[in-house]
Order: sequence, then C-alpha cells, then structure tokens
Amino acid sequence: NNNQLIDQLKNDKQLALENNKEVFVNALAKYINSNQIEQVKDGMTYGVVPKTWAAYLDMLPNLTQTQKDTMYAWLIEARELAISESTSDKKHAMFGKFKGKINNFLSKQGYDMKKESKDWEERIKQKANNKTSNNS
Repeated sequence: NNNQLIDQLKNDKQLALENNKEVFVNALAKYINSNQIEQVKDGMTYGVVPKTWAAYLDMLPNLTQTQKDTMYAWLIEARELAISESTSDKKHAMFGKFKGKINNFLSKQGYDMKKESKDWEERIKQKANNKTSNNS
C-alpha cells in the first residue's frame, strides 16, 4: 500500500533527523557547555523560545510557578522538534502547535487570552507613550 510506504518513509526520515540531532549535540558538548548548546539550539530555531517566553511572562505576570514550568517545558519540547524541521515555515509551524497547546492550557486555567493579549498591547503602547513624553 502506497500510504503505508509513505508513512514508513516519513517515520524513517524523522528517526534519522532525530539521530543526527543527537549526534550533533553530543559533538557540540565536547567543545561548549550546556548553556552554549542551548544558545545554539535557540539560534537554529530563530530565538523563538526566549522571545516567546519573555512575551508570555510580560503578558501574564501572575502565572504560578507550576504554570510557568508547564509552559516552558512545552516551548523546549517545541524547540527540540523544530530543530529537525527542514524549513523556517515548518519550524515556525511546530512552535505554532505548541503555542496553541499553551493557550488552551491557559484558557483552562482561567485566562481569557484575547483579553490578556489586548491588555498587554495597551500596556506596551502606554510604556512607549511614556518614553516618548519623557524624552521630549
């Protein structure tokens, strides 16, 4: 069956990519420390983790430690999967899936993400306005 063959080839490709990533990271570990490896991984995924994490923390300053831990773990999982993706679009799509998962989680935790996002945008505008008026 062609569909089974295609699925098997996709699985084989994914396993090979995961293996290559592991070999790559192990090779890096001979030359750089774990913090630097994290920086390389972030670089390979366009800095989405630190940028997204900073945005969530700024948008939602009252997150519990458990919520933060859950969200950060999912962002790291997204990054690990995104590293093996072949294009920028596919890398960003992987993060998109996990951001959706995080937003669903936060909604279940009682956050109205549309309202939180709107309120955050207002705070950003207010900060920008304050800087502009202070520089005058």
